[in-house]
Amino acid sequence: MSIRIGILGYGNLGRGVEAAVAKNPDMELVGVFTRRDPSGVTIKTPGVSVYGADALETDEMKAGIDVLVICGGSATDLPHMTPKYAAMYNVIDSFDTHANIPVHFAAVDEAAKSAGKIAIISCGWDPGMFSLNRLYSDCILPDGAAYTFWGRGVSQGHSDAVRRIEGVADCRQYTIPVPEALDAVRSGSNPELTTRQKHTRECFVVAEEGADLERIEREIKTMHNYFDEYDTTVHFITAEEMKRDHSELPHGGFVIRTGSTGWENEHKHVIEYSLKLDSNPEFTGSVLTAFARAACRMNAEGMCGGKTVFDVAPAYLSAKSGEELRHTML
Repeated sequence: MSIRIGILGYGNLGRGVEAAVAKNPDMELVGVFTRRDPSGVTIKTPGVSVYGADALETDEMKAGIDVLVICGGSATDLPHMTPKYAAMYNVIDSFDTHANIPVHFAAVDEAAKSAGKIAIISCGWDPGMFSLNRLYSDCILPDGAAYTFWGRGVSQGHSDAVRRIEGVADCRQYTIPVPEALDAVRSGSNPELTTRQKHTRECFVVAEEGADLERIEREIKTMHNYFDEYDTTVHFITAEEMKRDHSELPHGGFVIRTGSTGWENEHKHVIEYSLKLDSNPEFTGSVLTAFARAACRMNAEGMCGGKTVFDVAPAYLSAKSGEELRHTML
């Protein structure tokens, strides 16, 4: 029996989820939902309809969707959308404002528990896959230090945050690790690094005609939780330059933990997990899709409430049986 998937939001991430669902034979896309005019949205899956978001509040849709994958913008949409729909559906989101995850989780947990649903938040690669690797390595090397580096790549959340500034028509924001900081961590010297010492940020912005460029740059560089703790460079470019030079959405990064073992801490170890992604939204969509399978299985077993990647057993993510996993991967 297929897991019936609905997608709310059809930007880059929604398209990534659609492509991932198509690659999983145990899943079926039953509808795409948008807050825009549905007639202006074209999807690739044959025979699947596009609906207005209001359709999600009908009994027909509630009965026909096993998991709703919510692809809204993290900064402003998900804090409202995920609790709302967690009261109706098993849901997955990719909320990625790390500092606000506890508040978001509490709201989603309350809504999901009241409805008897599962809501897994902050699924992606960071938070998500990187979070798991931070946890695993911390458990294995408790006497150590952890470091996370992102990039060089386009951050969808940060780009979206800039696009919401008045006068901005488009933006690509690149996160760039500082090479000297990365080398120092890999050496095992356990350096103490500030946020500013680890990364720089670079924004390529297409401004609307007549926009106040100085104000836009100032708002970017002082944006709390996004840019205020980083050295940030802002470039204003044309729409043609954006299309020519910044149409792709690559990303990646590293989770590194250094630590020691032995009675005298005489043996040093470095754990490193890395990602190099041609398409950030397609990879993130693939992670969301795997966790959608887990949400469906967990709810079928009677679980409910808010969950994170820490609460999901790895076997729930796989389409393979336990026997297959033990035979091929253990």
